[in-house]
Amino acid sequence: MSHGIAIGKVSEATGVKIPTIRYYEQIGLLPAPPRTEGNRRTYDRKDAERLTFIRHSRELGFEIDQIRTLLDLQDRPYQSCADADTIAKARLLEVKDKIASLKALGAELERMVEGCSHGRVESCQVIEILADHGKCRHHQHDA
Repeated sequence: MSHGIAIGKVSEATGVKIPTIRYYEQIGLLPAPPRTEGNRRTYDRKDAERLTFIRHSRELGFEIDQIRTLLDLQDRPYQSCADADTIAKARLLEVKDKIASLKALGAELERMVEGCSHGRVESCQVIEILADHGKCRHHQHDA
């Protein structure tokens, strides 16, 4: 991809939507590209690689500020990667915590559904647990 590639082509090549590309430019994740005489943005291979990096980082759940730091690190490849490791390890812990929370939530929902006798609402375990958060084991786990 050489310089002079239109925003639509870069969007197509990277999987990043045009408004998102413009947003990344506005917040400084992507440098403002050169423009044609008609004021159209033009991109090159490095821009596409940067957008792909940003998209992949977002897919992995990194926050904008973390991505900004990771991009700064990428732009200076001869420095220590300790900061990148720290950011990735923190994200991994967040994911593991979320997985544990989702597993507990799944177990609570299974308990609610299994406790349902398919009788009347007045004796429905699902309604009872939803009405009294204290009966929710998932809630007690988080406390």
